Amino acid sequence: MCGIVAAISGQNIVPVLLEGLRKLEYRGYDSAGLAVLNGAQGTALRRLRSVGRVAELAAQADEQKLEASIGIAHTRWATHGVPSERNAHPHISDGLAVVHNGIIENFEPLRARLTGLGYTFTSETDTEVIAHLVRYHLSGGRRAAPSTPAPLGGADAQAAAQGAEHPTPDLIDAVRATCNELIGAYAIAIVTEGEDSRIVVSRHGSPLVLGLSDNGNYAASDTSALLQVTRNMIYLEDGDMAELTRTSMRVFRLDGSPVERAVQVSQLSADAVELGNYRHYMQKEIFEQPAALSNTLEMLAQARSITPNLFGAEADNVFRSVRRVLVLACGTSYHAGLVARYWLEDVAGIECSVEIASEYRYRKPVADPDTLVVTISQSGETADTLAALKYAKSLGMMHTLSICNVPESAIVRESSLRFITRAGPEIGVASTKAYTTQLAALALLTLAVAKTRGTLSNAQEEKYLKALRHLPSAVTRVLELEPQIQAWAERFAMKQHALFLGRGQHYPIALEGALKLKEISYIHAEAYPAGELKHGPLALVDRDMPVIAIAPNDALIEKLKSNIQEVRARGGELYVIADAGTEMVEGEGLHILNMPENYGLLSPVLHVIPLQLLAYHAALVKGTDVDKPRNLAKSVTVE
Repeated sequence: MCGIVAAISGQNIVPVLLEGLRKLEYRGYDSAGLAVLNGAQGTALRRLRSVGRVAELAAQADEQKLEASIGIAHTRWATHGVPSERNAHPHISDGLAVVHNGIIENFEPLRARLTGLGYTFTSETDTEVIAHLVRYHLSGGRRAAPSTPAPLGGADAQAAAQGAEHPTPDLIDAVRATCNELIGAYAIAIVTEGEDSRIVVSRHGSPLVLGLSDNGNYAASDTSALLQVTRNMIYLEDGDMAELTRTSMRVFRLDGSPVERAVQVSQLSADAVELGNYRHYMQKEIFEQPAALSNTLEMLAQARSITPNLFGAEADNVFRSVRRVLVLACGTSYHAGLVARYWLEDVAGIECSVEIASEYRYRKPVADPDTLVVTISQSGETADTLAALKYAKSLGMMHTLSICNVPESAIVRESSLRFITRAGPEIGVASTKAYTTQLAALALLTLAVAKTRGTLSNAQEEKYLKALRHLPSAVTRVLELEPQIQAWAERFAMKQHALFLGRGQHYPIALEGALKLKEISYIHAEAYPAGELKHGPLALVDRDMPVIAIAPNDALIEKLKSNIQEVRARGGELYVIADAGTEMVEGEGLHILNMPENYGLLSPVLHVIPLQLLAYHAALVKGTDVDKPRNLAKSVTVE
């Protein structure tokens, strides 16, 4: 979603702000802007905004030779108001500028109240109420002065007009009073004219990280934005505020009480978020999957058995005591959970339900305290998943486990057990390596639970360990099928619709394949269990509706072959991803991609790779924006 970067230093911070925004482009956005203090004595506010890419904002800054030692910047993903320059952040109220991630749920009554107090709104955003509300509290609760200018509009790089003089309470007190009135999720950063020595930030529900260095101090939505200047990070908690100066930083709660937050050294490197020789981040991340899986499963290299303590010191006791598993997730992570349901019930013999987090958080489920609540999230900041986790805990389900790619994230901190996948930074909006490492983690969870419940024999454990160790090599062999998949993509790019079929544990892989295709190529795609074909979807099948079938060599292969014949009989064109040993032969309207081996329980990890490549190459042929598809965001940190 939206991205924030803030910086205060003895050096020019404009390049830092712009580079930080570039590193946050993967989150998805439609406009960008920045505000800096750089007038006489460093106190006049200047703002630049643009619709489109950060490169356009950078061009404005270069043209105007913009320099400053303190500033805030933002990429916006539209929620309130259309993508436009007037809705782009920062928003300004009488020389005070704010950037904001999140959604303010009570912005309408706040807006009506502030309008009645004389404040002028020039955007449709919920964020503008924050700027005016801070200004209101900073003025001692006075009405807006008649001369209060509207926030700067257009490509307005000229100095901001000075507001009427009035007594000014402390900026921190004004921000604290404002935050106490806000309902919803926010991460905010604020600068104001007359105070070129500090930035004030606050968070509730949306992530915010501080970066500390000898040359200045920084804040951002994501660690990746700050790796250019520091690896020393502080991860703020909900309800934290912070004051950043050039040489110091202090964190405190909304009630004003000081609080210590540990400085953590990020293990990411700046190179990890560079594109390198690849054409797109999605392509890079597809081909990083063998390494990502190897890193995630590194602990198995010399292991002779699966141990529950991979998930935390208390995991063994928890796994022995729980009677069921509840998985909460969204999007691609939800599809990983659906695969895990088959694994947990088949191998571990434990009941498992999988819920879409955005639905679960608003219904009244039957709660069982003997439930292991598993949340899955790449970023660990997914708003719906985090809210669903908190809701489950409020119902008395306190055995919680997070599977996540970001160790410092909110969902990890909210869970008593955790498993950190080691996929590395995932920049492309369409998840690839995060998904396959989630599946690897869920396979480990399945085996650990099975072992504690006595449903895993020594021979089975040895077989699964061997398969997991071999998984990175198996994925590498599947990636070698790319030329054939490219040929398929040439045909797909001309289509408007596609149908994906799978059975058993591969039905969720069909769902994931359909999601990938529509995410980045904008081809409408749906997925069904193959056995449901006759119950409706078969009506859609004709020569213009390509059908993709996943054909693992398992107990359901003969039934799937019957489903395939039903499609062929209606003139449909079939593309089948077939395991070794399925004995399927190409023919008129039937195209076969032969997988290099049959991988049994773990075959969903392999079968999803061709579907990722198909979506990627179809998008290339169509010329869509692969890494930043329209209307989508990488980190969905608002509801």
